[in-house]
Amino acid sequence: MPAAARPVASSSTLLASLCVAALALGCKTGATETPADTAPPATTDGDAAPAPASRFGYPDTRRGDTVEELHGTQVADPYRWLENIDSPETRQWVEAQNAVTFGYLETIEERAKIRERLTELWNFERFGLPFREGDNYFYSRNDGLQNQSVIYITPSLDAEAKVFLDPNTLSEDGTVALGSFKPGPKGKLVAYGIKRAGSDWEEFKVRDIATGKDLEDHIKWSKFSNISWTKDGKGFFYARYVAPKEGETYEGANFNHMLYYHALGTKQADDVKVYERPDHPRWGFGTSVTEDGRYLIARIRDGTSTHNGVFVKDLKQGPTKGEFVELLGKFDAEYGFIGNKGGKFYFRTTLDAPRGRVVEIDIKKPDPAKWKTIIPEAEETMRGTSYVGGKLFASYLKDVKSQVKVFSLKGKFEREVEFPGIGTASGFGGKQKAQETFYGFSGFTRPGTVYRYDIKTGESTVFKAPTLKFNPDDYETRQVFYKSKDGTSVPMFISAKKGVKLDGQNPTYLYGYGGFDIPITPGFSVPNLAWMEMGGVFAVANLRGGGEYGAKWHEGGMKLNKQNVFDDFIAAAEYLIAENYTRPEKLAIGGRSNGGLLVGATMTQRPDLFAAALPGVGVMDMLRFHKFTIGHAWTSDYGSPDNPEEFQALLAYSPLHNLERGTEYPATMVYTADHDDRVVPGHSYKFAAELQHDHVGDRPVMIRIDTKAGHGAGKPTSKKIEEWADLWGFLVENLGMQLPG
Repeated sequence: MPAAARPVASSSTLLASLCVAALALGCKTGATETPADTAPPATTDGDAAPAPASRFGYPDTRRGDTVEELHGTQVADPYRWLENIDSPETRQWVEAQNAVTFGYLETIEERAKIRERLTELWNFERFGLPFREGDNYFYSRNDGLQNQSVIYITPSLDAEAKVFLDPNTLSEDGTVALGSFKPGPKGKLVAYGIKRAGSDWEEFKVRDIATGKDLEDHIKWSKFSNISWTKDGKGFFYARYVAPKEGETYEGANFNHMLYYHALGTKQADDVKVYERPDHPRWGFGTSVTEDGRYLIARIRDGTSTHNGVFVKDLKQGPTKGEFVELLGKFDAEYGFIGNKGGKFYFRTTLDAPRGRVVEIDIKKPDPAKWKTIIPEAEETMRGTSYVGGKLFASYLKDVKSQVKVFSLKGKFEREVEFPGIGTASGFGGKQKAQETFYGFSGFTRPGTVYRYDIKTGESTVFKAPTLKFNPDDYETRQVFYKSKDGTSVPMFISAKKGVKLDGQNPTYLYGYGGFDIPITPGFSVPNLAWMEMGGVFAVANLRGGGEYGAKWHEGGMKLNKQNVFDDFIAAAEYLIAENYTRPEKLAIGGRSNGGLLVGATMTQRPDLFAAALPGVGVMDMLRFHKFTIGHAWTSDYGSPDNPEEFQALLAYSPLHNLERGTEYPATMVYTADHDDRVVPGHSYKFAAELQHDHVGDRPVMIRIDTKAGHGAGKPTSKKIEEWADLWGFLVENLGMQLPG
């Protein structure tokens, strides 16, 4: 039976076996629950015999007696106390686990060499996409090993740029990162956000472009918000939550997003709330002011569902006057605002087009029967569209590779943007009357290059190209298609040094995600390059649940269909073995966040298939994920543990609840961060504790817990290098790799 579902005195064998996913939900049906901030007494767990002592000397993690009943099933949650991340006991546990983990990593001789090479590879100049506001261009630049990229300003692309905002000066260790960055429409001021220690919480400040100094404006407790300036530049819209209660900053649930208007020169306490929906506490808001300044567009999201609403507010009478009109209020499809010409609005939508189309809506006649299709649905998946320089730039995925087509505003196809190979393009933003736009292009072995695109001629020219100490011609990427368990054809990219031998001996790292309509497209990564330099094969499986092939592909891997994602990943591993790229003893899997869930579920379902696993910041407790921070939003993709049918599906694959006592699992390095307020670290803490309790054999099963770090965004370069040196060192040791001389 799954070890995490320990039978209690009154449970039958059947009930105990059904407990695999019920380990950790706040009970509403008569649960017996010990609060997470107390220390329940140690208790036996019903196992026939204790696990053999490990040679690694894992900390003796106390097992509590928390039990609750969910949909008629009693479930034990022995490590509930680890959810209280700030308790003295949890902190002591973190220190003890890190002592074991880093003590082990110190014994890996190749680790220092890997760190040295990562540092050398990471030390290259790289740039963000330029954009223009007023008389200036802005773009980001990192000279190589700077912890955070720096924002530069210049009146001309040919002139010498000057430092405008350097986040590295905001902390001694580089753990304060830049979030939002939005110049005002007059080009005189910039509103920007900062995030501390990897948290999603964001503070907004305003900087004068002429003086380079910050004004007194200071906004706190914003999350998942952008900044939308009014046309006159006197203020902006943003979204926030109520300030969290003491002790709940990083784990308290986030409900009731609210839209505010901030007038420059005033205190946040005087900001005007322009919209809230307490009757829909899960709703979140993203805003944009139309380029003509007339309308405020609010994109309403319900959790992480791709189906959203769009509400419109006329700003003619001022930013705080008037009410929102529910232009698109059925939440029946995805709607992305592109731009407008007066009262004619352009949207990308999946309504009656699962792969996307562009429509024109007259807001005075919003009946769908009167919509005009501008760009019809294509065989490729439309992922984004922009209105720049009088043209529509439609970005597609064609078998997971970027394709960008240019259309007139009436929908006439004009040209396709040419790219230099297999890769991913991003950008194509700008003003509706601009003469240029910028985009970036990268691939698995092609570092990101920034291009300027002349809208009139269609010519692309290089603006900034990086120089790395490696030869991209030594590597190659190929795309294959393999069959999943149910016969579905799934694409996968395989990258390695040219001439790799198909003898089954190659150390291979298989990566995946498979969720939330997010496609995993070709992109450059220093760690992945280092892996291939070491003789490794890097494979990316484009699983169902992602956005590679539109709405149907996404739906095929969500809620009750989530097992398809794990089947796709397992089939990818079996393909790599069958085609003699590798063998189980040389195969490792990895993923982050939802990808961490993917790794956790796959290694518990098929522990025999892999030698090592790297689950990062993963959602491991599928019955309590909705209890913390923004986790409630994920029920749109995962389903809800409160729903009996969805509970059973979650029960069947929840990584924490499907660990089985006495099983030999792959060598595992769980990794998380103590300030992760997206996927709270309690997920990884509990999974690692249960894994160490259940695992047998000589393979290490450890957890690496970063400090002053979060879910991943804004992580300093120095921390990235340390993290990947540890992860690759762990794989080198446990896959028996011999590094090139």
